[in-house]
Amino acid sequence: MKQNIGTEEAIKRWDGFADTYSANHTEQGDLHKEVLLNPTLLSLMETVSNKKVLDAGCGEGYLSRILARSEATVTAVDYSPRMIEIAKGRTPNDLLIDYRQGNCEDLNLLEDKSFDLIVSNMVIQDLANYEKAFQEMYRLLVEGGCFIFSILHPCFVTPDSGWEKTRDGKKLHWNVDNYFYEGVYEQGLGDKEKMLFFHRTLTSYINTIIKTGFILESIIEPKPSKEMLKKYPSFEEDFRCADFIVFKLKK
Repeated sequence: MKQNIGTEEAIKRWDGFADTYSANHTEQGDLHKEVLLNPTLLSLMETVSNKKVLDAGCGEGYLSRILARSEATVTAVDYSPRMIEIAKGRTPNDLLIDYRQGNCEDLNLLEDKSFDLIVSNMVIQDLANYEKAFQEMYRLLVEGGCFIFSILHPCFVTPDSGWEKTRDGKKLHWNVDNYFYEGVYEQGLGDKEKMLFFHRTLTSYINTIIKTGFILESIIEPKPSKEMLKKYPSFEEDFRCADFIVFKLKK
């Protein structure tokens, strides 16, 4: 576990990794987003036509573009300046998305009660102060608005988790360890890059949601559909444990 490392260091690392990360994203995101997260997020959002939507932590902007093509009015923020540059470059001129550089822990550039829906896709675990981020999402929503966010599943993606394999590489089972050791850890992405991963327990997440004032409407642990398994058979292994968890909250 790394000591005294916060969001500023995470921003620096994501800014340096932005081009490599974005190169692996199509208009459906990466494979895990296409197979597991997108179907879940879109089903929880239901219709977004004519809604004011915030993509909180937009990355290279694929989800913002999906939402804009579904006739939502989209504002998209990311704490990495380079990610915002890439997102703008990938967005056709006919898609009117308001991209802004901003940290979800402090979005004072946006006014109270500005959005009907906020979606945050694989972002909260990249923030040191998730409590403040939840407070900001609550502030930015209209009464009755919804906040949907996905994260690495805190019960299965823990510090030092990973596959137990035989000598010839066969996957035996998924190891979980150090679950209750909350804090910031390094997580390998790409060939050599190490991003920061802020691990918390499921208890911490749910209690913070309640403390912030949200109503918990739904929790989904995404798994691949039959259609996706036909397209990507290797995702059969995702029935062995959950990689992600998605929450739908209401103000």
